[in-house]
Amino acid sequence: MNLIDFIFPKTCLGCGKDGQYLCLSCVSKSNLVRQICIECEKSSIDGLTHTKCTRSWGLDGAVSIWVYEGIIRKALIKLKYKFAYELANELSRYASDFMKKNINALPKNAILTSVPLHARRQKWRGFNQSEEIGKLIAQNLGWEFRKGIVIRKIPTKPQTELKRSQRKKNILGAFSLKPNHQLLSTNYIIFDDVATTGSTLREVTKVLKRSGAKSVWGLTIAR
Repeated sequence: MNLIDFIFPKTCLGCGKDGQYLCLSCVSKSNLVRQICIECEKSSIDGLTHTKCTRSWGLDGAVSIWVYEGIIRKALIKLKYKFAYELANELSRYASDFMKKNINALPKNAILTSVPLHARRQKWRGFNQSEEIGKLIAQNLGWEFRKGIVIRKIPTKPQTELKRSQRKKNILGAFSLKPNHQLLSTNYIIFDDVATTGSTLREVTKVLKRSGAKSVWGLTIAR
């Protein structure tokens, strides 16, 4: 436990009960998202991209867990600006348990990596919340985690501040493979905290697939 956890006492963000940031009762009441094809946004088993929607440099599938509202939204906002390890640990544990019980299509022996922040933003924040949560999920599920495979070369505006129609343009060409990195031809899972249109996941996927990735899936806590 670090200093931040002492500064922000462990009380449930939903009901105020002492002992946890996310009590089981409140998390159980949170709405799960409907798994969809990320391209056409129609229902799909385990978030698999429909065959007719598949693109050469596109996602093979994308999984989200909860609707971005209520206690889940509060948790992600808190983690974004005031990182608390215990909160990240609780959230990642609930997410991992859900995937173990409900999601079967994610590729085996995949490498999990997170959507990177621009270096300037990460220096200002001091951490990348998606990286920290992603590490914990990988640890819980026995996956390999690698950071820094992809870099954000352009300091884009936060997607949440933009209209749906602006998000694709904002993120276009923002990422590239880390200089001098030799990408393994294997399966990858890109982790981010929240997905709205999927534009960010698509852009990172382009970089990975053009560099030799065998398959790429997206994984987010909420949508």
